[in-house]
Amino acid sequence: MGALAQGNPNHLESEKSPYLKRASSQPVDWYPWGKEAFKRARDLHRPILLDVGAVWCPWCSLMDRDTYTIAASASYINQHFVAVKVDFDASPKLVAQLQRGQAVLNFPAGLPLTSFITPDGKLYFGAGYLPSEPKGGKPSFREAADEALVRYANKSQTEDDSFQLEVEK
Repeated sequence: MGALAQGNPNHLESEKSPYLKRASSQPVDWYPWGKEAFKRARDLHRPILLDVGAVWCPWCSLMDRDTYTIAASASYINQHFVAVKVDFDASPKLVAQLQRGQAVLNFPAGLPLTSFITPDGKLYFGAGYLPSEPKGGKPSFREAADEALVRYANKSQTEDDSFQLEVEK
């Protein structure tokens, strides 16, 4: 049973990072990076939505406000993904690996970093900032997430066009 179903904001309330603490009251059922999130994704047969950001990043704050605090967006995320949040400043090795993976796959690698990962740790789709509505040639968060789900359903795309991350399982 997820933290939200138990009445807890999500799985970030005991985290020390200011960026993760700030997200602890969001309606998205966020997990910190770790074994628990990957086990949940394997158990539910869902991809991982990974959000990397920082407290000093204005685009990260904007995406949090316009996407992750909106009930409809949170419900969609909680239904289709296991959501993981990472603090850019607290996890430099992981962030470097994610940025390298997104660059290899020709996806934006700035902040915020929005990555979609299989339960076995393969980064297969990603973006940077995603607005709540399509804007300036950028797809909306929902459009990008829908594309990630289509790619995840097409297993050959996640096998052939992916970057294996180093993950503890």
